[in-house]
Amino acid sequence: MAEGRLHPPYLVVGHLNKAHGKKGELFVWPLTDYPESHFVPGTVLFPGDESAVEPSSSVPPLTIESVRPYRKGFLAGFQGIDDRTAAEELRGLYLLRPFDAIDRLVEGEVFYHELLGATVVTAGGALVGEVREVFPLKPADLLQVIGPRGEVIVPFIDQVVVEFDREGRRVVIDPPDGLLP
Repeated sequence: MAEGRLHPPYLVVGHLNKAHGKKGELFVWPLTDYPESHFVPGTVLFPGDESAVEPSSSVPPLTIESVRPYRKGFLAGFQGIDDRTAAEELRGLYLLRPFDAIDRLVEGEVFYHELLGATVVTAGGALVGEVREVFPLKPADLLQVIGPRGEVIVPFIDQVVVEFDREGRRVVIDPPDGLLP
């Protein structure tokens, strides 16, 4: 984390997809690279609405009571959610965690919110545009960049992105032939 760089108060770590069974468990789709840090008994998560920016004012924080791997996510039981009806009421909510509880990044890692709004330039200094969206895909995340020449999709890989300056909010790319219009 860069000192002096403002981060949002909460980050999304998961999504409550659907109720599972009759005892109040929910299928949680993890939206973090470190699910083992966020989905453990005793962890308090804050349900967020569809904007996934702030905790819901109508749904109280949820404390994980039990959790187990299931398919590509987890089945989680939360304190006070004891039946399918109660679990169904939480369906579709995002799970937020205070930024201070988020794992520190290792060298070379970037939070997506740090990329949004960053200026993208070529290694030669030519303006490409501004990052409008980050698409977390496999095998590479993609940056939607809007600039003077329109939209460009830039793969966020070492062969293309040669530098990310957090403080300067700048992404320097070495685009392969054909990437830029």
